Amino acid sequence: MTAATMGATPVNESEIPPISARTRHAYGFGAVSIGVKNAAFSTYLLLFYNQVIGVPAAIVSTAIALTLLVDAFADPFIGRWSDITRSRLGRRHPFIFGAAIPTTFFFVLAWFPPSGLTDFQMGVWIFALASLTRASISCFEIPSSAMNPELTSDYATRTKLFSLRYWYGYAGTFGFTAFSLAAFFVATEDYPIGQLNPEGYVKFAMTGGALIFIAILVCAFGTRNRIPYMRQSEEPEGGSGVSNHVKEMLTAFSHKGFLAIFGFGVFKYTAIGLYSATTLYFSTYVFDLSAKQIALLTFDSLIAATIAAPLAPYFSRKLGKRNTSMIMALLGICLGISPLILTYLGLFFPVGHPMLVPTLFLIGASYGAMIAISLINTSSMLADVVEDHAVKSGKHSAGVFFSASSFMQQCSSGLGIFSAGLILTWSGFPEKVDPSAVTLAMEQSLLIHYIPVSLGLWIIGCLFLLFYPITEQIHRDNVERLRALEAEAREQTVRDSALGAPAR
Repeated sequence: MTAATMGATPVNESEIPPISARTRHAYGFGAVSIGVKNAAFSTYLLLFYNQVIGVPAAIVSTAIALTLLVDAFADPFIGRWSDITRSRLGRRHPFIFGAAIPTTFFFVLAWFPPSGLTDFQMGVWIFALASLTRASISCFEIPSSAMNPELTSDYATRTKLFSLRYWYGYAGTFGFTAFSLAAFFVATEDYPIGQLNPEGYVKFAMTGGALIFIAILVCAFGTRNRIPYMRQSEEPEGGSGVSNHVKEMLTAFSHKGFLAIFGFGVFKYTAIGLYSATTLYFSTYVFDLSAKQIALLTFDSLIAATIAAPLAPYFSRKLGKRNTSMIMALLGICLGISPLILTYLGLFFPVGHPMLVPTLFLIGASYGAMIAISLINTSSMLADVVEDHAVKSGKHSAGVFFSASSFMQQCSSGLGIFSAGLILTWSGFPEKVDPSAVTLAMEQSLLIHYIPVSLGLWIIGCLFLLFYPITEQIHRDNVERLRALEAEAREQTVRDSALGAPAR
């Protein structure tokens, strides 16, 4: 591989000013949009259509799962397209700016289904709106995530940037959830369980859409000052046709380290989506919690994110990124699922016990921090894969790799909700059920179907990480090799310019 094959305009790192705190926070704040979408689609979408509208869980979960077919096709092309885009706004920002309006529009529309539809027609509606919303937000999520390895090449700084991004993402997810429970899903005489009140979803949708719109634009405008210093695209070898897109994607998807992260990601995000889709069922029907108590419990995730942000880089330095991801994931799920196991065995605090909510809060914060540390480190690992692939192939395909990250996260509201629908169906849990009519047998059936599936997904996912090969030393060697190649490319540009060739 020569310097000429690097496939992007080289940037002299000595000329790049440090990233300001304002820019770092603007970059991180963009994840609020993803957090709001995740909160709405992973936690509320199944509950809304199943328990509020009355569509069978199997239809809702299947419709959402089928959107993964759209993601599998669209996400890699969005990533590859952003890799090769040339514009005065660089290769990432045109997508980020362009995603704000369509994402907001389709997100809001998803919560206003037409009246008079059959269950099957409602399933088609859910599939269409979920697909459009997810494709739109992918145009923001993939390019903005792909900026991380272009903002910094430092092994530890990348983890810090992702820590900040995950904190804002968690704030979006759980801050919006807590606010919605406290402000929109207030218990009334007609709806003593506030999260089952149809009127609450109108304000929920409008507020969520506004937050998504604002967060995307804050990220877009707040990081615009870094465009001159980020790697820019040149005309791809072989053109930009469909066949070349497919070739580049297949090359990237054959990377061993990437496949390890991808396998882990699909299983972990499916497990996270399963948890998100069923947590309101457990809170409402198993623990008999009020909307205010559920709102209080959502704050444990904000505390978890606050704890995880500084600890993720610390454990990364001490244990390495791969080991940190595996250990924290396994410890976290064992702790997080313990209240359900103990409840099934009749050993946990009974409904109404004064220690029930505080204990759930403490366990949730600890479990959430461990899972967040794992997620932050695997995202940072994916950024390191970009350089490893560039050294071997000569191409910086950050967009393609982070399209896979987007797809993995979409699994949380695709395969995760599909799994939740299956569990609700297998356990015989009824639609639009009055909480007072839920029997102990129904609760036990729901628990015994959920627990082994959740544990199995996490354990299988962690096994994939055993095949991840990139250490900190390998990453540093890759960065040095790329710097040498880019220095050679700059020297070649100077020589060409001196000889009268057009400088690029």
